[in-house]
Amino acid sequence: MSTLTVRNQSGGDAGSVELPEAVFGIEPNVAVMHQVVTAQLAAARAGTHSTRTRAEVAGGGAKPWRQKGTGRARQGSIRAPHWRGGGVAHGPKPRSYRQRTPKKMVRLALLSALSDRAAESKVAVIDAWSFDAPRTKDAITALGALGFRPEGERAPRVLLVLDRTDETAWKSFRNLGDRVQIILPEELNAYDVLVNDWLVFTSATLEAIVSRLTDGGSNEEAAA
Repeated sequence: MSTLTVRNQSGGDAGSVELPEAVFGIEPNVAVMHQVVTAQLAAARAGTHSTRTRAEVAGGGAKPWRQKGTGRARQGSIRAPHWRGGGVAHGPKPRSYRQRTPKKMVRLALLSALSDRAAESKVAVIDAWSFDAPRTKDAITALGALGFRPEGERAPRVLLVLDRTDETAWKSFRNLGDRVQIILPEELNAYDVLVNDWLVFTSATLEAIVSRLTDGGSNEEAAA
C-alpha cells in the first residue's frame, strides 16, 4: 500500500490514508482502457442520423421520358440517386452504436485508470468539505488552497468525487465550468478519470470506492 497525505479544505495536513495496491497499484492495462473508453463514447452517440432513399423521396412516380427514340439515356425515375433531389444510396439510417462490454473489463479499466493517476501522483484526498453555505467563491478559494487553479486556460481539469449528502459542496462547485467535474462514487468510470488531470476524493468517497472495487464489493455487484 502507498501512503497519501490527507488535507483539509484549507490545504493543511489532516493525517494520512493508505491506498490499496489492488485498487491504486496495479499495472494499467492500456488495451482494456482503450476498448472500454471507446465503447463508452460510442454509447453516448445519439445515432439519429437518417437520409431518405429513393423510395422515401416525394415525386418521381412517372417515367421522365420514353425509353427509346429521344437520344438521351434511359431513365426510370427522377428520384434515382444520380438525380438532383433524388434519394441517397447507402446513406446513414438510425442505429445504436452501443457495444457489449463485460463487467469485468469495465472494472479492470477503472482500476487501470485509478492506478495510472496514482502512479502520476494525481490523486488527492480531502478529509471533508465544510462549506457554511453554497458559494462558488468559497469553492474557488478552496481549490486554490489545494493547488488546483480552477480558472484560466491552463488550469488543470479536476474530477471531484462527492457523496450524495455533500449538497452544499455540490452547489458550490457546480458553476466552475468544464475545468471542474463532479461525480458520485457509484458513477466513477475510466473515461472521466482519464480525461481529468486530478482526481480528488473525500475520506468518505475514497472508502466507498475502495469498498466497491475490492473483491468483496465486486462479488456483491455480481450477485446483484
